[in-house]
Amino acid sequence: MQGLIIRKADISDIDTVTELEKSCFPVPEAADRNAFELRLKNYPECFWLLERDGQIISMINGMTTNCNDLCDEMYSGTDMYSPEGKWLMLFGVATTPAYQKRSFTSQLMERVIEDTKKQGRRGIVLTCKEELLPFYSRFGFVSEGISDSEHGGAKWYQMRLKLINVMRRHNGDIVSH
Repeated sequence: MQGLIIRKADISDIDTVTELEKSCFPVPEAADRNAFELRLKNYPECFWLLERDGQIISMINGMTTNCNDLCDEMYSGTDMYSPEGKWLMLFGVATTPAYQKRSFTSQLMERVIEDTKKQGRRGIVLTCKEELLPFYSRFGFVSEGISDSEHGGAKWYQMRLKLINVMRRHNGDIVSH
């Protein structure tokens, strides 16, 4: 038994992550193989996987940017991507249905938050459906209300987790903590 492993995705994972996405989202909302190819080729550092006994059971993916809000154009392009971006925008959080509500998603989210803190980013932004607001709130995400997103024809709420909360001047220098 190998246990749990959290790792970054690479292009060899494309078929597995595409199938995982299909198992978790309705067709109009699910990213397709082309979207995952774009993400894995352009910003694989923003794509985390959780494996249990060698099987991928959960994933979180997105991109870093200097934009403050998540917009639909981010899902299918690279124009707003910045490797040194202040914000991590999460496009998808998915766990195989048989493993949902068993803490696997939480373990992976904690890792994403930890990695994002270590990278010195301002925080993480995501959109979710109303029923998931309490889940993300447990990690410190705060709802900013209904998003402008029209992705998949669903109603989305934007949530933000600020990792660098206060900017202040100290002897003329801006200091974050």
